[in-house]
Amino acid sequence: MTEVIVSLQNVTLRYPDQSSFSNINFSVEQGKHVALVGDNEPLKSALLDALAGKVNIINGKKTFHLNDKIIARNSRFLSDPAPQKLIAYVASRHQFRNLSGMQDFYYQQRFNSIDSENSDTVLEYLKNVEHFGTDHSWTLDNTIKRLNLYHLLDEGLIKLSNGETRRVLIAAALLRNPVLLLLQNPLAGLDEQSRMDIKELINQVAESGVTIVLSVPVLDIPAAITNIAIVKNSNNIITIPKSQYKAAVDEMLEDIEIDEQEVIDLISVKPFTKFEHIVLMKGIFIRYDDKVILDNINWTIKQGERWALLGPNGAGKSTLLSLINGDNPQAFANDIMLFDRKKGSGESIWDIKRNIGFFSPELYQYFPMDTTCLQAVESGFYDTIGLFRPSNEKFALIARRWMNLLGVDPLAQRLLRNVSSINQRLCLLARALVKNPSLLILDEPCQGFDQQQTLQFKKLLNIICSNSNVSLIYVSHYSDDIPESVTKVLKLDKGKQVETR
Repeated sequence: MTEVIVSLQNVTLRYPDQSSFSNINFSVEQGKHVALVGDNEPLKSALLDALAGKVNIINGKKTFHLNDKIIARNSRFLSDPAPQKLIAYVASRHQFRNLSGMQDFYYQQRFNSIDSENSDTVLEYLKNVEHFGTDHSWTLDNTIKRLNLYHLLDEGLIKLSNGETRRVLIAAALLRNPVLLLLQNPLAGLDEQSRMDIKELINQVAESGVTIVLSVPVLDIPAAITNIAIVKNSNNIITIPKSQYKAAVDEMLEDIEIDEQEVIDLISVKPFTKFEHIVLMKGIFIRYDDKVILDNINWTIKQGERWALLGPNGAGKSTLLSLINGDNPQAFANDIMLFDRKKGSGESIWDIKRNIGFFSPELYQYFPMDTTCLQAVESGFYDTIGLFRPSNEKFALIARRWMNLLGVDPLAQRLLRNVSSINQRLCLLARALVKNPSLLILDEPCQGFDQQQTLQFKKLLNIICSNSNVSLIYVSHYSDDIPESVTKVLKLDKGKQVETR
């Protein structure tokens, strides 16, 4: 007989900003591995938060149904039998701190050779993980080996790529040897091979006796998943066996409506500055200590060209983008021309950034905690990570029009940190678009999106590209995510340029 581990019975979930979800019912059975799918991303996140004890439950009841066997196996590691400690949660946002524990990382820190040392190494971080279970299926050695972390053990946490960070966080969760493992979009930011590896890892975790609940796109559901929980916009949750989940992905898609005239009006607010070369790089070489990150990269982007920047995790893509976006001090030691101006010829970082709209999936982690969604979008006019001046009425109006196009205008006054990870990304995509930049740099813009959201954003980008002379650098690990307007490719592997076409 299958036993329930934890259940939510008619609960109301409430966040500090007073957003809430009512009459929620959901249960997790031992050995029944659940994938959360559907169009209600905020509720999917709230379910994981509720199971992990990260959100207030003000009505209803949350109950742990841990059987005697589970309690006996774990009790000697608990001063009090707190079942919440037997749940490990890997959320989209990491909680890494600097060595003093008193300060969050800032975005450019990973590219600064001095500041980037102010963090634990991967090995130090993993050794400090507190575990509670006596079943040591996931020892430190086994976990490092299984997640292929040997080459990262001496790296500072701040230096990790998005995909590398994801693997380290999963490793830390497994080291706790939990009864229940919660994963929020665990495949986000991973290249194709890494996604296959993580899905196989999830299968092995399930085989080891750990029950799994994860949010994941329909097309990426691991084989070990036994049940599908369809989370609807009505806040209904329908859980069925995977074998009964026969709805084809194409049948889930609706006609995508975008106000094309509104897009055209917004990209006409400011005329494009004319440039011959958006980017001109020759023989780019970047190293940190003895590690070569980029080796002899040559890249020319002319105005109006749309490029896909491809390559596996750790190939050097983020470092290459940091040279263009003004975030990497080693740009001054290389032969780089940006917007027809030689790097190091007296321009400031703001001279560079004013021509660029930038999005990265990790960027939202560096905004001040009191930033509203509207303030985050409006900050795109000033290229700051947060709005550090009074709101400009004209800019705020444009920001809200972009938010409306992306479906997040109702969240304008909500705190960025309190909305779902998908809505955070949609707000920061609006931030990249607001000032109608000459160059858009979109680093995995559809990370975590379902197919409907991906198709909608691709359609928006295609409209922008068809009606403007914007240049585009588009990074993705999914070929289906790349919009049709992208016609050129630069591919990196281990810091080398392996394909240009």
